Amino acid sequence: MRALSIAATGMLAQQTNVEVIANNLANMNTTAFKRQRAQFQDLLYQNIEQAGTQSSDSGTVVPSGIQLGAGVRTAAVYRVTAQGDLQTTSNPYDLAIQGPGYFRVQQPSGTDAYTRAGNFALSPEGQLVTDKGYTVAPGITVPTNALSVSVNAQGQVQATIPGQTQPQTLGQLELVRFPNEAGLNALGGNLFQETQASGNPQSGLPGSAGYGTLVQGFLETANVNPVEEITSLITAQRAYEMNSKVISAADEMMSQTARLGGA
Repeated sequence: MRALSIAATGMLAQQTNVEVIANNLANMNTTAFKRQRAQFQDLLYQNIEQAGTQSSDSGTVVPSGIQLGAGVRTAAVYRVTAQGDLQTTSNPYDLAIQGPGYFRVQQPSGTDAYTRAGNFALSPEGQLVTDKGYTVAPGITVPTNALSVSVNAQGQVQATIPGQTQPQTLGQLELVRFPNEAGLNALGGNLFQETQASGNPQSGLPGSAGYGTLVQGFLETANVNPVEEITSLITAQRAYEMNSKVISAADEMMSQTARLGGA
């Protein structure tokens, strides 16, 4: 009886769905987290009677045929890259991206990673780094005697130095975009890595065409809506229960058949 295996694929699909929702809810307070959505597709069909085949010598054809499905499978877990809300922190080294783009981060291995989490700080050498100590490209060093640091919407970093009437320009932050952001590989720690699916990184200045602007003293929150996630969780749970009931019903039918066979 195919109903057992079909319902089993449905339970596995909803299990994946619940795991994705659980991860979204677990990260609802993670800086710049992007929620994910599970996507499913039906499996191959068994053609018992092909639609359009000739059904008589007079040329009549079967209008719809008979196709039996084999269930469902997880096709993808898609990352929703919609903008999260901006939350004030009053920390001069916290930077939020308003619009498209990622910060480029230099990992200890020498490879680049990308993030939207702008909760930055200063290293002992005065370099702008992530919460893991990774350098924020292109490498901004703040003088130890700086009285204040400002970052404008276009990513220009300036510091007020004692004895100087004009702020000193320390560097220029850039943003990076990808043709397909959903194709980025999540490394954990709010970091992403480019893949063949994401396409090559394209650098640009904040505020230029196609790139967002920077907001100092703010952080981007997760784009997780708890109400939507709870609703999706309830729907997934009910779908799981219904598939389990199909397995119970199929088992009961097989038991009835076995009892008839033994009579």
